[in-house]
Amino acid sequence: MMKAVIITLVSLLVIYIAYRTYRFAMLDKGLDKEIAKGAIILDVRTEREYETGHIDGSVNISLGTIRERYKELDPDKTYITTCSHGLRSVKVESLLKERGFKHVYNGGAWTDLQEIVMQQRNKQ
Repeated sequence: MMKAVIITLVSLLVIYIAYRTYRFAMLDKGLDKEIAKGAIILDVRTEREYETGHIDGSVNISLGTIRERYKELDPDKTYITTCSHGLRSVKVESLLKERGFKHVYNGGAWTDLQEIVMQQRNKQ
């Protein structure tokens, strides 16, 4: 029993460290510059999730509705996708790029992206 708990805790720690490393290496690159240039934050969580907390000024179009609603977006604008952990935002980033959007970036978890947004707004 104790061995299983230790293995679980170590596994969770490894996953957390891997995510933070991925975030540092991939997600933060240039997002602050894109935000400063007016990128639109596209929150792809459900409406209910969005209502529990979100980045001020973000647009909410869930992963479940993006296949129909992507037409509401301007393919010439820059979008940063975000969700609760970063998995759905990767899917939407890919989907939008398949539909001709050239300036789409994965922002990962909305709480992490919010830190970048707040830092950028404090600079202004």
